[in-house]
Amino acid sequence: MAKVRPKAKKPTLDMTPVVDLAFLLVTFFMLTTNFRPEEPVVVDIPSSVADIKLPEVDIMTITISREGKVFFNVDNKFTRSSLLQKMGEKYKVSFTPEQLETFSNLTTFGVPMNVMPGFLDASKEERKEMTLGIPTDSLNNQLYDWVLNTRLSNPKVRIAIKGDGQAAYPVVKRVVSTLQDQNINRFNLITSLEQEF
Repeated sequence: MAKVRPKAKKPTLDMTPVVDLAFLLVTFFMLTTNFRPEEPVVVDIPSSVADIKLPEVDIMTITISREGKVFFNVDNKFTRSSLLQKMGEKYKVSFTPEQLETFSNLTTFGVPMNVMPGFLDASKEERKEMTLGIPTDSLNNQLYDWVLNTRLSNPKVRIAIKGDGQAAYPVVKRVVSTLQDQNINRFNLITSLEQEF
């Protein structure tokens, strides 16, 4: 009796499920990614060997530029809205609902309170040019009020200072003194990880 040999077939691999999975992963990452918000100034942070990570939520960031200007940011949208209302009451500046909404969607800002309504009414491009910095001098320390009212709006907030490596020391000292005037002795300094060779 003759043996029947089956025809040799080349193996095939259906790539459809792999392509579907790839598109699902790309879609997932696109929808869940948080892009880094645009900041008004570029800060070249110093390096260190510390590897403590900042929390993702409830963080207040004080940024110090190379020119010595101070900027402020709070990550929670509802905290920002409440914060601006409190600051408006303190400095007798009123804000429209549109300005409150614009402020709640902002990231880092750095303008004195008397300029804030015009800053919020300006376009995104015009806001980039309005980098005056928050006053921190002894006669008009608005940073003190921003920090105080942020802590009243959100008691769980953690504080981080992001200073340029070339910023003048007296400016950094004024920011730290402002925090210490409120008995805040625990805060994080944002640095980049030093590379070992």
